[in-house]
Amino acid sequence: MSDENNFDIVVIGAGPGGYVCALRAAQLGMKVACIDKRGAPGGTCLNVGCIPSKALLHASEVYAEAAHAADMGINFGTVKLDLEKMMAYKAQGITGNTDGVRYLLKKNNVEEIKGAAKLSAPGAIEVVLLAGGTRQLSAKHIVIATGSEVTPLPGIETDEERIVSSTGALSFDKVPKHLAVIGAGIIGLELGSVWKRLGAEVTVIEFLDRITPGMDVDMAKNFQRVLKKQGIKFMLGKKVTAAKALKNSVKLSLAPASGEGEEESLTADRALVAIGRRPHTEGLGLEAVGVALDGAGRVETDAHFKTNIDGIYAIGDVIAGPMLAHKAEDEGVALAEHLAGKPAQVNYDVIPSVVYTAPEVAWVGRTEEELKEAGIEYNMGKFPFTANGRAKVNGTTDGFVKILADAKSDKVLGVHILGAQAGDMIAEAAVAMEFSASAEDIARTCHAHPTLTEAVKEAALDVDKRALHM
Repeated sequence: MSDENNFDIVVIGAGPGGYVCALRAAQLGMKVACIDKRGAPGGTCLNVGCIPSKALLHASEVYAEAAHAADMGINFGTVKLDLEKMMAYKAQGITGNTDGVRYLLKKNNVEEIKGAAKLSAPGAIEVVLLAGGTRQLSAKHIVIATGSEVTPLPGIETDEERIVSSTGALSFDKVPKHLAVIGAGIIGLELGSVWKRLGAEVTVIEFLDRITPGMDVDMAKNFQRVLKKQGIKFMLGKKVTAAKALKNSVKLSLAPASGEGEEESLTADRALVAIGRRPHTEGLGLEAVGVALDGAGRVETDAHFKTNIDGIYAIGDVIAGPMLAHKAEDEGVALAEHLAGKPAQVNYDVIPSVVYTAPEVAWVGRTEEELKEAGIEYNMGKFPFTANGRAKVNGTTDGFVKILADAKSDKVLGVHILGAQAGDMIAEAAVAMEFSASAEDIARTCHAHPTLTEAVKEAALDVDKRALHM
């Protein structure tokens, strides 16, 4: 095999985990190739996930704010929506980000290969090139970073017209009169909130008796209350048994999740299936090479991301853990550094999660339910944004900050924020927890006034029941 086809590391997948792993490996002096069948780097996140959804979340928030700007003495007249232009704005953001990743790969001498990769043997990869033909590669180390795909709802077929996945819900050509969202997780609530702000009636259907599984229950209840106040309707404890796409509508058949009670139907313009994501491992030749998968279809790895086959590794959504872009990025860096002989690890106890609705919800560390289950005694501090000066003057008083600290040591075990800019504020909590800070440490740290982050300090003070502004 020619030298141009021999690499130290070949990364399969150019999503956040894959391209970051490739970049860091190249920085450390290794010869690296990064393969992706999409043709544009960035994976689901940059192309049909986090980035386009955030573009629409931001644009729809601006639209909603503009409609109420008169309350602040700013008159635009009648605010009009140009959905085509909004979608062009979204597309521009995607292109800007993917072009940026491509530039970084080139700058760091990572060879970007556009095509579908398949393992033919340990250390050997066959690539069916998008431009035509095939290419045979060899590598000392192969990294599986192929991410995840939409989990289908059994018996319901998405056509990306009437019954859509998150991909289709990012590209509607007009605002639905009524959007049914199947699944009250992060993706469903984010996209549901986009179309609600743009004028749709939104009904969220959830199998469980609560929204956002995994979120602290107290936060989830208050989050649902805020969304209901915004006009989003919820049907909890319901399962969708059938969905029929008609010419101008979708008819959903619903049944109680408990199995007891009468069935009912719901008609909407469009239905979004958002019940989660699953690892994308098909077509990679993993079975033929002998790479082990767990019961959930994820690639099994050790503490250093190595599979059961020497020279083959996996990171990101294809392995256990939260399916988050930043988790995948940290794993990509850790793996590259490990393969370069450097000490590296990922602290899975301090990985923040964010729901990018308005207001946002963000958390890091443990929930109250997890602490109770583990038998850990804790103290709780809580501070509402209604008592924060900046939130009051901004008109963003929904929500609160909650801090959970060990009852004996005062070490911060979890921080949960419902409120404007929660996704940015959670970084303070993550840094504090990474350094094993106590609630007292946060409480004694001077926070600028007037800022929303003062609510974090006040919640830390409230752990010791000495909040100043409540």
